[in-house]
Amino acid sequence: MAQAMIISVDVMGGDHGPSVVIPGCDLLLSRRPDVRFALFGDEAVVRPLLDKHPRVREASTFTHCEVTVGMDEKPSQALRHGRRTSSMWKAIEVVKRGEANVAVSAGNTGALMAMSKICLRGLAGIERPAIAAIWPTLRAESIVLDVGATVGADAQQLMDFAVMGGAMARALFQVESPTIGLLNIGVEEMKGNEEVRAAGQLLRESNLPNLTYMGFVEGDDIGQGKVDVIVTEGFAGNIALKTAEGTARQVGAYLRAAMSRTLFARIGYLFARTAFQRLRDKMDPRKLNGGVFLGLNGIIIKSHGGTDAEGFASALDLGFDMVRNDLMAKINADLSVYHRGRLGVANVEP
Repeated sequence: MAQAMIISVDVMGGDHGPSVVIPGCDLLLSRRPDVRFALFGDEAVVRPLLDKHPRVREASTFTHCEVTVGMDEKPSQALRHGRRTSSMWKAIEVVKRGEANVAVSAGNTGALMAMSKICLRGLAGIERPAIAAIWPTLRAESIVLDVGATVGADAQQLMDFAVMGGAMARALFQVESPTIGLLNIGVEEMKGNEEVRAAGQLLRESNLPNLTYMGFVEGDDIGQGKVDVIVTEGFAGNIALKTAEGTARQVGAYLRAAMSRTLFARIGYLFARTAFQRLRDKMDPRKLNGGVFLGLNGIIIKSHGGTDAEGFASALDLGFDMVRNDLMAKINADLSVYHRGRLGVANVEP
């Protein structure tokens, strides 16, 4: 019998903490009953919730942690008082020890990244990690990275993001050679800053077997799904992500107002209710909740801090898929091919 997948969970993370995390775990078990959890949090708060969700209690081990990392703490503060004792650190640490397959937290993003980098360390040859988000598109879904981990990435770091994002696309979308685009202010080769243009040259010259570089893409190309993976640095990526989330909420508010304005609009809504439900599902950020930390020796999933139980279950589901589809093996294999190619080019005599 195959060994059950173990998901490590920082129960105290997020705006709502255990009141969302434990029900989220319960939702995942309704879909994936073979999953097991390693839970970390404050026993006084978590135990009563486990009693209300016996399915989660029976499928979990629980470790009491005295320290909770605050959502507004600076990473340096979190490291000073929460390293080795907080629920966040301990959730990451069991991944390092091989006692869990993936860790999921809705906690402080900066603290989670800082602790993950110190505890798990970076992959060989990767200078900075990235956070990869799944983006709904007109075609299906795309991956966008980085959305907040590395501000001001240079050309080599953008190239690394492309390789890791391509590996994630292979794991998630089951495509052999994902299409890659560099986010830019135009599609012409002379557009953009020096680092983006240099990254484009690196991608064109790499000839990697598992990547298909499509050139520059613009902001409005993301939602159209023109490529499987969009690569950018964390400042632009985070703004794009927050803008998309805000636009989805804005459109939803417009639709609700329009459908309730008149009697005929309400009657029309009744006839088109199924279509509107499909639209809501497509635009619901909870369905694609979760950012994947790439570039570390282990899989960490960052859930949105303000999500509900359904959203947290989606982040858990994403972690499950990344493990089941051998994300780490694919990243390591693709990085190995890329680094061998770089060494080969470097060793060619002029």
